[in-house]
Amino acid sequence: MKEFYKYHGAGNDFIIIDNRDKSFDIKNIKLLCDRHFGIGADGLILLESSDKADCFMNYYNADGSVAEMCGNGVRCIAKFFIEQIKSHKRELSIDTRAGVKKVVCNDDGSFSVNMGIPVFSHLDFPEKSLKLENIEFNFVSMGNPHAVGIVKDLSLINISEIGPKIETDSHFPNKINVEFIEKVSEDYFKVKVWERGSGATLACGTGACAVYAILQKNLKNKDEITLEFPGGNLHLSENEKDEIILRGEAMFVFKGKME
Repeated sequence: MKEFYKYHGAGNDFIIIDNRDKSFDIKNIKLLCDRHFGIGADGLILLESSDKADCFMNYYNADGSVAEMCGNGVRCIAKFFIEQIKSHKRELSIDTRAGVKKVVCNDDGSFSVNMGIPVFSHLDFPEKSLKLENIEFNFVSMGNPHAVGIVKDLSLINISEIGPKIETDSHFPNKINVEFIEKVSEDYFKVKVWERGSGATLACGTGACAVYAILQKNLKNKDEITLEFPGGNLHLSENEKDEIILRGEAMFVFKGKME
């Protein structure tokens, strides 16, 4: 029997398994993430040992494909590490396929993650913006690729229809995550997201950072902004090194055992 845990960050939910003994069989990921025939999740995270950080976040999308990084997932794995591995640390280093991330447990119970500096030039997407499905998209990598489009009315966006079209467009050799933004005020925006390999999700941490990176070109200060996702709010700012700081909740949902 293998014990599993469910956590979520702003509704973006994950199955987490302590895999430091390397006993988990990854061929079961798609079934376990299935919401009808399995546990149900946007992705699965294996907590594994790392020789350069407190742990390694081995992250997989719901379809079983490998992902480089997950901003909501890294907060959840930090909370899991503190609660289940019984650590008293308030600051953790978590190794990911996109590098080691520093995660701070704040006094209010939220977690802040240094997500690094956005990359605007990458082999995963074109150098310049593109108009796709009558929406102008700009591109950025936060360890994984994102297409960000600003729209006037988010309620008119059928994410399940347009999301997969953008994700699999021929301009993106490794597919791409997609975010749609609607401005509410100077420091508050609504966002819908379609995640590569997972589909429509209630929130996306790297997607939030991608949105902030595109918006930051027009922002006049480095104060924190709020992004409202269907599953909850995420808060974004940057430090003096222009590294993006993602702040948000990480919540335990339930645990169980599987054969």
